[in-house]
Amino acid sequence: MNLYKQWTDMAYEERDQKEYNKFWEEYLDKEKNVYSSILESKENVLQGSLKELAEKFSLDVVTFVGFLDGINTSLVDSLNMENLEENSQIKMEIDFEKLYFNMLNAKAPWLYELPQWDNILTIEKRKEITKEYRSSKTVVKDQKVGRNDPCPCGSGKKYKKCCGQ
Repeated sequence: MNLYKQWTDMAYEERDQKEYNKFWEEYLDKEKNVYSSILESKENVLQGSLKELAEKFSLDVVTFVGFLDGINTSLVDSLNMENLEENSQIKMEIDFEKLYFNMLNAKAPWLYELPQWDNILTIEKRKEITKEYRSSKTVVKDQKVGRNDPCPCGSGKKYKKCCGQ
């Protein structure tokens, strides 16, 4: 069984609410520690075998695959999660701006409010990314063309006599 399948089976197995909360609380704490370490070191490129990187962050390989699954969309070149094995050589080049955006999108204040971000992105840059995130979630309705309004095709005719027929 591949490691990604093991992770998904472990993460999404049926359990009662108390066990579910305990599992995710423990995982999110581990994830927070990994992000703190990465941001603290300012390393945007991590490479080595999956097992070596998991040991570096004091995680078992299956839990580290879960971490990789979460950070995968913030990497310059995403990893093929299905093919990961303990001895797989991986290179993670992290796009910190994309990572910050994705943390906002995941609604994870325990991650995007980490004090280590101060050394990576300026406050202005974080505000800019937050503004971009918020605008990406805003629905903008197009102005509806009324029958007596000028036609948007530019013909100069009323809409009802042109494209509205």
